[in-house]
Amino acid sequence: MRERHNRCNLGVMHVSFALFADAANLSQEGKLNVLGVFDAVHVGSLPAVHPRATLVVRLKGTIADAGGHAVTLSWKNPRGAELWSSTAELNVNAPPGHAAEMDMPLIASIDLPLDSVGDYSMLISLDGKVHAETRLHVRAGSPIVAPGPGAMVS
Repeated sequence: MRERHNRCNLGVMHVSFALFADAANLSQEGKLNVLGVFDAVHVGSLPAVHPRATLVVRLKGTIADAGGHAVTLSWKNPRGAELWSSTAELNVNAPPGHAAEMDMPLIASIDLPLDSVGDYSMLISLDGKVHAETRLHVRAGSPIVAPGPGAMVS
């Protein structure tokens, strides 16, 4: 007889989504609030730093994922050169009650170094394996269309 596996019981933590935003937080009820999602920026000149971008990652797992996990963020420029990386230990506790699945939001405020125009990549790895990639397109120079009064440019 062939065995059937349910993904929820395998204990394979995964990334549900990853994105850049202006800000994010968790409410008292545990809801993830995300403000100002973006996938492109325009800078006056290069090199530059996009200050305090917020990387929002939603991890999902099961009780089998309880324990320590290495989470690595790796920022790569359009040529694939790594501009920085950081690894931290994520300690996952078993979910309360009989919950089959748990959400683990990761919110990181980071400065993004930019050295050229093009598509940058943030790679998110769990326990040494890349699970997600989110991109940021960078343009430089004078804006093609000047924003009107009170308009925001991201």
